[in-house]
Amino acid sequence: MAARVDSVAKYICAKSGWTVSNLQLQKLLYLAQMVHMGRNGGRRLFDATFQAWDYGPVEPNVYHKLKRYGSSPVGDAFFDALSFEETDPRRKVMDDVCGRFLKFSPGELVDITHSPSGAWAKVYVPKAKSIAIPDAAIAEEYNERNKAR
Repeated sequence: MAARVDSVAKYICAKSGWTVSNLQLQKLLYLAQMVHMGRNGGRRLFDATFQAWDYGPVEPNVYHKLKRYGSSPVGDAFFDALSFEETDPRRKVMDDVCGRFLKFSPGELVDITHSPSGAWAKVYVPKAKSIAIPDAAIAEEYNERNKAR
């Protein structure tokens, strides 16, 4: 069963020590969704749809909840988030993504998610904010990225 996006967002923010900006969180959420889908036959880590915005994939509900923080680290605005049990297998994906990508700056994360062959690039239209990125394209991006390894 897919988690709630607020729960995953809070988990990632807590793993960062609450140092990530909204922009960084957006990219980390996208990467977590992509990795989970790639490792789990296209099943979502959390129920949400990403859109192709100018700075890459964005989950609009989380964006709007956190936009008041601007480029500063976000605070805990996830009052309805649920915790993940220690034995929850979804933690592995989130921990893997955090371990690999938390070290990157916002600009580096934008570059990573702007892959010319990635899901975002396939649907992006400049200045448009409501174009959904299909789940199948996100899972395909994972497969393409890992084919090269």
